[in-house]
Amino acid sequence: MKKYLLSFLGALAANAAFGADLPTNEPRPTPLTRPEMKQYLEDMKARKPRIPLPELTEEDKAKLGERGGSYEGRLRYHYMPQSGEGRGAGGRGGSGFSFGPSGTEATLDNTFKVQLFWLVSRANNCQYCQGHQESKLLRAGMKEDEIAALDSDWNAFGEAQKVAFAFAVKFTNNPHLLNDADIEGLRKHYSNEKILEMILSMAGNNSINRWKEGTGVPQNEGSGGFGIGRAGGERPATTEKHTYLTPTADKYKSAVTKVSPLEIDPKTGGPSRATVCKRPALESRSETEAALAAAAKRTPRLPLVDDAKAREVVPADYPKGELPQWIRLLATFPEQAKSRVASQISAETRGDLNPLLKAQVSWIIARQDRAWYATAEAKKRLQALGQTDDQIYVLDGDWKGFTPTEQAMFTVAKKLAASPVVLTDDDVTAAVKLAGPRDVVQLISYVTTRASFDRITESAGLRAE
Repeated sequence: MKKYLLSFLGALAANAAFGADLPTNEPRPTPLTRPEMKQYLEDMKARKPRIPLPELTEEDKAKLGERGGSYEGRLRYHYMPQSGEGRGAGGRGGSGFSFGPSGTEATLDNTFKVQLFWLVSRANNCQYCQGHQESKLLRAGMKEDEIAALDSDWNAFGEAQKVAFAFAVKFTNNPHLLNDADIEGLRKHYSNEKILEMILSMAGNNSINRWKEGTGVPQNEGSGGFGIGRAGGERPATTEKHTYLTPTADKYKSAVTKVSPLEIDPKTGGPSRATVCKRPALESRSETEAALAAAAKRTPRLPLVDDAKAREVVPADYPKGELPQWIRLLATFPEQAKSRVASQISAETRGDLNPLLKAQVSWIIARQDRAWYATAEAKKRLQALGQTDDQIYVLDGDWKGFTPTEQAMFTVAKKLAASPVVLTDDDVTAAVKLAGPRDVVQLISYVTTRASFDRITESAGLRAE
């Protein structure tokens, strides 16, 4: 292994930067070591955005101000529904629970949650988000070697942290394998409230990863922040461009990641940098129906707020009757729940995407995640839209009966939900050509919501309704 790594690193040093001129029809490779990862973080500053933007009018410039120079700001302005507007009024992409370092409902240390965000981003190969978390950890007082240990040496951390770290990786890469034992393992170290905050926080992290990767947001030129700022988050005023390319201790120079999923290259016997995303083949129709029936009988893994109390977090015009379990779960943190419930409802009811497309995408994503609560919910929505069971289950297999535009949108949704980096530039380009940039951006935003919803509801083991 050591011989392979030395040879591998030597070959890399002889070549151009890791991120340069990568094929547009292939996923971005996975950096194996910390020096490689830092190079990827730096290369992300030169990333080519995926979504074309229209020219700014004078009116646009006046409205946007400083945001007019930001790809992401313009992306939201041009294509995401603006709150309160009739056409496609809705929300924003890639948002999540944000308890904040001093939030009144927070039960976990904020630096610990940033560590989890770092792990989620590393597992998803989202260098944009990972770079930002690197800077936050440094400003919180973590040392370079401590951050390096997150990737390859968890023995540097306590048992409770290691259990949470392992959960974060599984939660991110293998949501289809989440089970009772995962929550019971966390309960040895954390209360139900802390476990739920962990779940909500990491679901938001996964959501943000998918937004940044799906739309192709370049890293900020000033990001990096190595050596600037101090604990407490203050930054000195500077226009200097910072770099992620800082020295790495000998101990971590050749240490291979234990966070990102890897395969062994049969030719070399060493780890491959090829992107890995493995989900098992979908169950048959009869097996799926049996799984849904079993999920309808299970007991949630985390406590739910009683219906009357949970009613306080929903909008005044929310339908009467028993509240869905996902709302009763989120109501554990009522202040956070108010905005998140409203955001979830907005994602489903507003925007330019066809309701049938949203329901179809929800089914496709939930099925590959084995998120049975979400699968049951998607099935009910599809049936309410007039879809037969035959029409629903065809979504599991060959999409040849769908239009080229539908197939392209399904492909973006399925790949982005499974693992953000699996979605290629060419996948997005094809969808934009057929459906237009506005619908593709709103689809990416919607996928971030569903990927988050799947992980929240399935890790909590909610009973299929």
